[in-house]
Order: sequence, then structure tokens, then C-alpha cells
Amino acid sequence: MPELPEVDALVGFLRERAVGAVVAAVEVASVAVLKTFDPPPTALAGGTVTGVERHGKWIDVDVDGLHLVVHLARAGWLRWSEALPAAPPKPGRGPVALRVRLDDVAAGAGSARSGAVPGRLPGFDLTEAGTRKGMAVHVVRDPRSIPAIATLGPDPLDPGFDVAALAGLLAGRRGQVKGVLRDQGLVAGIGNAWSDEILHAAKISPFAMAASLDGDTVERLHASVKDVLGRAVAASAGRPAAELKDAKRSGTAVHGRTGEPCPVCGDVVREVVFADRSLQYCATCQTDGKPLADRRLSRLVR
Repeated sequence: MPELPEVDALVGFLRERAVGAVVAAVEVASVAVLKTFDPPPTALAGGTVTGVERHGKWIDVDVDGLHLVVHLARAGWLRWSEALPAAPPKPGRGPVALRVRLDDVAAGAGSARSGAVPGRLPGFDLTEAGTRKGMAVHVVRDPRSIPAIATLGPDPLDPGFDVAALAGLLAGRRGQVKGVLRDQGLVAGIGNAWSDEILHAAKISPFAMAASLDGDTVERLHASVKDVLGRAVAASAGRPAAELKDAKRSGTAVHGRTGEPCPVCGDVVREVVFADRSLQYCATCQTDGKPLADRRLSRLVR
């Protein structure tokens, strides 16, 4: 699932190429991804892209005051093309859910047109792989009219997200610290992968109870949030969209690396599997050498 660093890079990539362009057409191949109907996607045609922003894991494309707002969910992606196929995407065929054609790119992004094909427009596809669909596309006048954006917690890279802010979120929480980091209503943008990385760097068990963390541990967790996400954002910035998934994989220490050696201590990276997801951790670094039970209802090491 794309998280804060990847979405931030996609936003920067799209901003560089699309701001100043005019929307020539919006073609919907999957009605299921549309979560709003007024204004319709066709209302974006003829408008100029004036900005691209990020809200947590959401991409917000401003088109003359109308906003195309996208959540990529588990298996969604944004694919840029300098020359989109001339034919519209076929409903129910292939991974394309929605296509946006642009009739020109911003004047400052001329180098991005090196692959342009005469008679074929640049633009981007929103794609979603697999059978479990979760992508959400909204066309709204105000992004905060989308409840999931209106209720987002603070952005962890915002300067105001300091140790005191994190301590306030953790205080009194009965849940596990990994769940708190993943809760978009508490902290915006962190998901399963980067919470694994943050907790590994902070040397905290993913099943430690949030309210039980002492002051020193909260400071260590805060430093890890800033450092891990900051490095991931920097590593992703400026990369073409097609390279971001590989950049994410190459930048993780434990997530997605079950059975490999921990780069810090050399112990094997372990995994806990749930019904719809899994997490990875290092027992030596995070749980005093004690493996966590790999059953959802088991008594877990804390």
C-alpha cells in the first residue's frame, strides 16, 4: 500500500508535470472507484491544473477549484505517460480505473516531454491490481468535505508534530503502539510498512501498549518517526513514479524481509501473520529476543 513517502513522491512527480496543463478529458473505466457524483468527473475537462497536494495518503489534484482526490488503497497506483493510448480504457478490462488526459504540460516542465508522441496526449492512469478493490476517487469543491480527510490526524512530518504531540496521542490509549501509528485519525500517512520500520528503528515491540511507553521511549519513538519518514521521503523525491515501488522495497530494514538477517544485529527477521496483513520485526532489537506468537488470538509478547 502506498504510504506517506510514496504518496509524497507521487504528488511531487505529478506537480512537476501537470501543473499548468489543461485537462482534455477524464475517462472512467471503473464506476466502482467513484465515491461522489456531483460534480461529475467530466466537469474537470477544460480546467487548468493549478496544484497537487497530499493529505495523509490522499492525492489532491486542484483543477481550477475543483479537486480530483484519490486514495490508492492497497493495490492502487498512478502511472504517468507522455503519450496515452488514443483509445479510452475499456470498462472491466485491465487494471485502469480512470484516465486523465492533459493537452499540454507546464511550461517549466519541458524536459518531461522528451518522450512525447505527436497526436497523442500526456496524462496519467489510476490503476488497481487484484480482485480486492479499494481505490477511492472523489471530485469535490473542498477536500475537507471528504470525511476521511476531515478527520485526519496531524502529519508526522509537520514541525508541530513534536514529542509532546506524540505523547498526547499515546496517553491513555489501550491499543498497541503499531495500531496507534497506523490509525489515520491519530497520525496521517503511516501504514503497515513504515510503522514496522519506525518501531524497528526505535527498538520497540509492535505489541507494546501505547499508554505504557515511558518518557524516554516516547522520545525515541518520536525521533524514529521523523528520521525514518524523513529519509524515506528524501530517497523517493524526484524519482519517476515507475521506480517508487522498488525504491520502497530497497529502503526497508524489516518490512517484507521475513527470513533475512536484521541489518542492525544480524538476527533473522520474523513475521506475524493476521487475516489480512502481516508485520515484520526483529526479536533481538525489539522484544528482548523473545519471538512473538504468530497467531492473532494468541497471548503476545509485549
